Amino acid sequence: MRLEQEFIDGLYARVDALRGVTEVSVTDALAQGNTPMQARLERDVLVAERSGLLAALNAVDESLCFGRIDLTSGVSHHIGRIGIRADDTEHTPILIDWRAQVARPFYLATGHTPMGLRRRRHLTTDGRRVTDLHDELLDLGDATRTGHEDPTGDAVLLAALNSARTGRMSDIVQTIQAEQDRIIRAPHRGVLVVEGGPGTGKTAVALHRAAFLLYEYRELLAKRAVLIVGPNPAFLGYIGEVLPSLGETGVLLATVGELFPGVKATAADNPRASAVKGRAEMAEVLAEVVRDRQALPDPVITIEHDRDVLMLDDGLVRVARDRTREAKLPHNVAREYFEGHILNTLTDMVAERIGTDPFDGSNLLDAADITQIRDELAENREVWSAIDRLWPRLTPQRLVADFLAEPEGYVSAEDAAAIRRPVTRAWTTADVPLLDEAAELLGEDDRLARALADRERNTQVAYAQGVLDVSYASRTYEFEDKDEEDSEVLSAHHIIDAERFAERHEEEDHRSAAERAAADRTWAFGHIIVDEAQELSPMAWRLLMRRSPTRSMTLVGDPAQTAEAAGVGSWEEILAPYVQDRFDHTRLAVNYRTPSEIMDMAAAVVRAERPGFEPPSSVRSTGVRPWVRATDDLPSAVAEAVAELTPAEGRLAVIAPRELHRKLAARLDGVTAGAEPDLTHTVVLLDPRQSKGLEFDSVLVVEPARYGTSDLYVALTRATQRLGVLHTGELPKALADGEPHPADGTPAPGITKR
Repeated sequence: MRLEQEFIDGLYARVDALRGVTEVSVTDALAQGNTPMQARLERDVLVAERSGLLAALNAVDESLCFGRIDLTSGVSHHIGRIGIRADDTEHTPILIDWRAQVARPFYLATGHTPMGLRRRRHLTTDGRRVTDLHDELLDLGDATRTGHEDPTGDAVLLAALNSARTGRMSDIVQTIQAEQDRIIRAPHRGVLVVEGGPGTGKTAVALHRAAFLLYEYRELLAKRAVLIVGPNPAFLGYIGEVLPSLGETGVLLATVGELFPGVKATAADNPRASAVKGRAEMAEVLAEVVRDRQALPDPVITIEHDRDVLMLDDGLVRVARDRTREAKLPHNVAREYFEGHILNTLTDMVAERIGTDPFDGSNLLDAADITQIRDELAENREVWSAIDRLWPRLTPQRLVADFLAEPEGYVSAEDAAAIRRPVTRAWTTADVPLLDEAAELLGEDDRLARALADRERNTQVAYAQGVLDVSYASRTYEFEDKDEEDSEVLSAHHIIDAERFAERHEEEDHRSAAERAAADRTWAFGHIIVDEAQELSPMAWRLLMRRSPTRSMTLVGDPAQTAEAAGVGSWEEILAPYVQDRFDHTRLAVNYRTPSEIMDMAAAVVRAERPGFEPPSSVRSTGVRPWVRATDDLPSAVAEAVAELTPAEGRLAVIAPRELHRKLAARLDGVTAGAEPDLTHTVVLLDPRQSKGLEFDSVLVVEPARYGTSDLYVALTRATQRLGVLHTGELPKALADGEPHPADGTPAPGITKR
């Protein structure tokens, strides 16, 4: 213990020194004040890089080092959250990053396959103080003993599983299991599906996989960023500290409802509306909506021009529309072509009227005359008014809002009734994929933006030319020989022109890749991780696949927990349109979170609907059976149960239907609830969908008969220690029977009923 404490002391001394040097460099850079443009750019880059390093050093300060491996060769390596090198000429590694290949035996070595290890040591620390050691001997012929031997090798894992929850997910870097490590370190190319039931650690594995990929493919992913998609804001808040604790901050965490820049989904759909909006057919529906905005005159559009009246009828406009559609361009991009066709049609009309020779019918106008007519038409407001009516510029928000306000004619009457909504209503999560689809169909007419950019660019070049001219005029040379001057002196004009000078002084974008990706709908991510992937609709998958043209993705989920009506039933159904059957599929089969007593109860709920259901196997039993109670005074019973179940340390979740939240919250002091509840509170009130991916020491499930099977399965499996169920009416059959049975048919401990 003393030697390990000395090592930890030296390690933190090195970290403190690195932190101090980094802080000084950032402070000095920021204190530079007014400097030339190039120097400011270099300063900003330095500040961004050093600030990222400083954030990583601060984030990993807790439990920086957690292990050591002793090789049979006599070499030892300490393993930690990030790599640290000594301040010597060789930059000797003193702490090995857990993601490095040399650290892998720490997670995979066994007595049967020791991978060259003699001993594996787990260090437990409190701040900077070593509090415990656990040694696993892997070389059984080694008689050396330290007094810290762990015969089973499970002490650290069980301590982590039984520890009190904090309302924030902790990393599992100290206790990664072999099956999890293989998934974490899988190659980044292609689609990897990780299927696992409650408590199998699939979310933690996905997050550690993100950290590993950022380490292993740093150059690639630093440019393109990693996107992690979660089911709801509460979940993202819950997992938000994991990657920083592993030294990684360049990741974008978002829900599907946050993946359209400028829009955040704040409203909720009913299940029917969500299912309709999520169907794959909605892509063609929106395409039809766009086509209908490319109108024909009814019956004609008249335009006054130069004391004459021009008429655009159905036939003329139809020809222009059909020719424009042949280009197969997005609506707003194609408008430029439609404008050209209409202007040409009107130009021909005017030219024929004023230029036809009355004797032989030939046209007397030359090319310059035709150009003048076209230019005059292009300045006629009535022409542009007609074009706007026939081929309007559209935004995704306007198109989708108008469609949802009047969906009749595009979907069935039943579906129209389900999705109809006022134009001014807030967006829902199911609306965001529709907005993204609309953006693809519409494109962006960027002619004005390009014109403004060109004008700004020309201004910058003109300014740069002026700077160079002043520089050239103010030259002073000591040469007397003119030829020698011309042959040996290089002025600014010789090595740089105004264009390049302007480029060097353009303001650069120093936002991180994740920050830039969040603001860019068309961003292509280096890798995408989707948690609760089974819940996403076909339309949501279209959105995500656009952001992953290389199909480098990790999908995490459990079909048994599918609750969304728009969710897809199988991985093949999800992926076939994009990668056919070319994806890897792996399963996590061990439940580390849920005690067997609770898991048996939850599995019985699913087996009542699916008799062949096989849940993950729980690794532990607490000896505490879940209980079920009936009541005729629900608020009072909930208050009493909360007092009973609230742990001395840790967190309690009350999971209840959303419509009961206000009534229950009124009886619970200090409870947090709402769309984004604070999960660090001792007691939190959630609905079943909000509880997805979360875990608590104790859970109280209220009115289980109001849940669907998947929602109830999720709610029952959130607890790590104790579970209670309260109801006022009938119970689901599996809970009413009180005799859950595990998959092997042996009787399980019964449910305690009161």
